Amino acid sequence: MDSLITASARALAAGDPLGALKRVALRDDPPALALRGIAMAQLGELGRARELLRLAARAFGPREAVARARCVVAEAEVALAMRDFTFAPRSLATAAATLASHHDHANALQARLTAARRLVLLGRLAEAEAALAQAGAFADFTGIPWALAAIGNLIAAEIALRALRMDPARGALTRAQVAAQRAGIPALCAEAEEALAVLVRPAARRIDAGGGQLQTLDDVAALLASDTLTIDACRRGLACNGVLVPLASRPVLFALAKSLAEAWPADAEREALIAEAFRTRHPDDTHRARLRVEIGRLRKLAAPLAGIDATARGFAWRPHGSQKVAVLAPPIAGEQASLLALLADGAAWPTSALAQALDTSQRTVQRALAALEVAGRVRAIGQGRSRRWLAPPLAAPLSGFTTILLLSAALPIG
Repeated sequence: MDSLITASARALAAGDPLGALKRVALRDDPPALALRGIAMAQLGELGRARELLRLAARAFGPREAVARARCVVAEAEVALAMRDFTFAPRSLATAAATLASHHDHANALQARLTAARRLVLLGRLAEAEAALAQAGAFADFTGIPWALAAIGNLIAAEIALRALRMDPARGALTRAQVAAQRAGIPALCAEAEEALAVLVRPAARRIDAGGGQLQTLDDVAALLASDTLTIDACRRGLACNGVLVPLASRPVLFALAKSLAEAWPADAEREALIAEAFRTRHPDDTHRARLRVEIGRLRKLAAPLAGIDATARGFAWRPHGSQKVAVLAPPIAGEQASLLALLADGAAWPTSALAQALDTSQRTVQRALAALEVAGRVRAIGQGRSRRWLAPPLAAPLSGFTTILLLSAALPIG
């Protein structure tokens, strides 16, 4: 490796992409192309970065397997920052194996962390946690570059936060901050500080008979662990004493549970329940019969947590003992709350990636984005297939975070 390539790689490791570009900007050999691509990625020019990395990967010869694998890892990180989930996870796993077999353990770990971050963004937390466990432990930082230790702990913290395991999340965030400071990379230090700030921001709204109030993540965890029957509109389920009954795949039952909770301690009228659950303003006998069937299904699912009584007007929750009933709603009201939660990470998302992350159709996402754009809550950049969506800088912060930790650990080429 020549001196300019070495100096450029060191500049990238220190978080200085401009310094790296100064040394290789006029060179077109494969190592220089790869380093230019990484530098452009750190500067936010993701499209150009991907192009340069692909050129570098093609230019490396068949005997340069390690260099090609590093380019694959870098391109996967660029794709992740672009919220493009179409890159093949198998190619990333193959690159990690190639790097590990050639004793390039730092870049192999970088590849595994990238795979784990992809799973977190897609909401596949169990798989992400397993991938992170396979990547290695980060608590003691033994033999791990500080930047990678910070990234690993931030991923672990996000997984814990989404599962509302607050003590493990705090521990991981503290370790991430220490590691980021030891790494000395300003962007990574900012990521760690921003992640810690999530703990004190509003994460949800509690709505009960006493009104509504904002809740931090600690408040949310305490509420779901208490004996209050909580209709969780963030995760679509019923919760009480730490037990969660998922209703995400049962939208009618969830709508009924939420309507009953909003009416509690009074009962909810049959006509109101039919209108909310079946989306009709002109109920007939078939709707009333269906309502009885669906209430019976909800009563059976909720039996371990609470009962449902029939009244003269409709139905009402009957909590066990001295229980209360509350609704836990997203901090942003409206059907687009989940969409805004994804866009709140500051990244530019294509509609295809948003649809994949939300497990819905692309057309549904396009309609929601059009409505949000009219309201001034999102904006589009680019045209056609290159169009991306992002939230304005002053958008309200949300629970959880999906930070762009793009190539903060150097990927030296050669």
